[in-house]
Amino acid sequence: MSSLSKRKPAPNMDLFIKGIWEENPVFIMLLGMCPVLAVTNSAINAVAMGVATTFVLVCSSILISLLRHAIPKQVRIATYIIIIATFVTMVDYLIQAISLDLYNALGAFIQLIVVNCVILGRAESFASRHPVIPSVISAFGVGAGFTLALICLGSVREILGAGRLLGLPLFGDNFEPWVIMVLPPGGFLVLGCWLLLFAWLKQRRKPATHHLGEQADAH
Repeated sequence: MSSLSKRKPAPNMDLFIKGIWEENPVFIMLLGMCPVLAVTNSAINAVAMGVATTFVLVCSSILISLLRHAIPKQVRIATYIIIIATFVTMVDYLIQAISLDLYNALGAFIQLIVVNCVILGRAESFASRHPVIPSVISAFGVGAGFTLALICLGSVREILGAGRLLGLPLFGDNFEPWVIMVLPPGGFLVLGCWLLLFAWLKQRRKPATHHLGEQADAH
């Protein structure tokens, strides 16, 4: 009994880590590219969009998981969108109340969280088929992975494109900003570099996993 109780948390932690690395919505699954490229010209915008998306993702996953047996299959997508839109409206008003500058910087991409395929896809593939606790953990993992990806892009673009990070100057007055980094082409360039890095890391893991599997077969 004691050994079984020790093993119970593992699947939940695996769900969380899976959402960050193995099923990262940006670097692995290439989902939600519109906000990834549009709002990551600064790190603070990236953090705000990541936190807002994670909030909507977690709250909608909770409600959809609770109602999964009550929602008719014929109208499930429309119901999911209504639930997601409710939490997006809450986030929209909350950001507007906290900081108008941040609200204006994010623009229409706050409202467009409603149609973010990361959230709708997670609702359809996971929350509608699992209990609340696994759904919440998975949603937190995917949200953390999405936020991590936005921060990776936003930090690089702000450092190279403005010589700042979170608004704080890093290089002094002699630094010449790479203006292209805060423009749309810079978003594509930085995203391509991060995708290349993740693909390389994935390729490096394959031989190691294959080697461990051969050793296990030999024993």
